[in-house]
Amino acid sequence: MAISRDSNLVDYLFPSGASQSINLLRDILLVVGFSIFTALCAQVSFHIPYTPVPITLQTLAVLLTGAALGSKRGGLAMLIYLAEGAIGLPVFAGGTGGFIHLIGFTGGYLWSYPVAAFVTGLLCERRLERRFLTSALAMLPGSLIIYAFGAPWLTIVGIPTPHGIFHPNLLQALILGMLPFIPGDLFKLFLAAVLLPMAWMLVRKVKPERN
Repeated sequence: MAISRDSNLVDYLFPSGASQSINLLRDILLVVGFSIFTALCAQVSFHIPYTPVPITLQTLAVLLTGAALGSKRGGLAMLIYLAEGAIGLPVFAGGTGGFIHLIGFTGGYLWSYPVAAFVTGLLCERRLERRFLTSALAMLPGSLIIYAFGAPWLTIVGIPTPHGIFHPNLLQALILGMLPFIPGDLFKLFLAAVLLPMAWMLVRKVKPERN
């Protein structure tokens, strides 16, 4: 079954028109806009002991971006976000930037964002994000992908300690790079799964769904 473009929230709000140039401009603005949204969410961050990876609202932004924009534009928005950081713009956690962050301690998590947004968008294109339970189930794989990229990365780059760089094994990396973040990520998953159906409910009141 073909998936219509207005299965995404932004396409429902701003449907494509006859002009390809206008549609392209709209998509560029949306993709760049959501990359900026992710950068703003990254500034809400704080560190916890025993791990160099901060807790931020980036993962919430990744899930919302994929759900709202769909797979291709969601993934592209995250690629643009990484490019913005790579060239030195202060878009990463704590207002930092530079390519070093893409190969540093948080690099695995950052590289996971385009994949997580793409997969979340792909599931939400099936209109799963319009109800709380299916929305949560659609976004859960995105959160797991972030862990799958980020935690094993720590076995390669190591973890800074007062005595130097400690290279954990995979189990240790999962404990240090995943377990501390599960409560916060479950809350962000819950929040995203609440926000998307609420957004759909509001926009359909303003703009009734087409048959």
